[in-house]
Amino acid sequence: MTAQGMKGAGEAGGGQESGTPLLEVRDLVVHHGQLRALDAISLRVFPGEVYAIIGANGAGKSTLLRTVAGLHRPTSGSILFDGRDVSGLRPERRATQGIVMVPEGRRLFGTLSVEENLKVGATYARQGPWNIEQVYEMFGWMRERRNQLTAQLSGGEQQAVAIGRALVANPRVLLLDELSLGLAPVVVQRIYGMLPQILETGLTVLLVEQDVSQALRVASHIQCLLEGRTTLEGRPADVTAGQVEAAYFGLAGAASADQPGEGSQR
Repeated sequence: MTAQGMKGAGEAGGGQESGTPLLEVRDLVVHHGQLRALDAISLRVFPGEVYAIIGANGAGKSTLLRTVAGLHRPTSGSILFDGRDVSGLRPERRATQGIVMVPEGRRLFGTLSVEENLKVGATYARQGPWNIEQVYEMFGWMRERRNQLTAQLSGGEQQAVAIGRALVANPRVLLLDELSLGLAPVVVQRIYGMLPQILETGLTVLLVEQDVSQALRVASHIQCLLEGRTTLEGRPADVTAGQVEAAYFGLAGAASADQPGEGSQR
């Protein structure tokens, strides 16, 4: 893991870090059986922001996203969306309020066509700018292949369908879990290159990314997890490569750019 690309950090997102956060996590604790997967995690994501969660395998990144989406029940702590506590809401209720996730591994219905998968995403759709036609406009290849089974697509094409499926639900916060997993670097760059176009529609993004260099390029704020705890938190421009490396691997000297050892208090 390296921290190359830090000078270009935050190119895609520039949310306003003032006023009321759109999404807030407070002292979240999550267990998988006896294992404490998340330990007192806090964060605040403001409208229009790209907030990146980084960390090694097993750090708790995907657990955090899945808990925000309603797929894991927290042991304690709370999740607030637009100032309202949604901790007890089921995943579909969160989706209709505007919290939608692109899961790790894409999780498409392989025996359904591209268009049928997009229609699944529209099941709990809110009113908004995104529909299937808009997705076809963004991903130029998709319209001609809308009747093709998603199991026959490449990994990058499947990821595009997974993103499109989330967009047609018209989220306010888009949760992106490991977009780059298993994809060639050129495909990853192409997918992340579409992020500014997505943000232009007013979306806020909370993403999980193991590729630290990629996360630093696109994020307006980062938070590093290690064994379920926050080890670094701040703006990419305000942290050094050494701090990122120390936080990622748990080396001595890791500290938050804002509040050492605590979640976001912006």
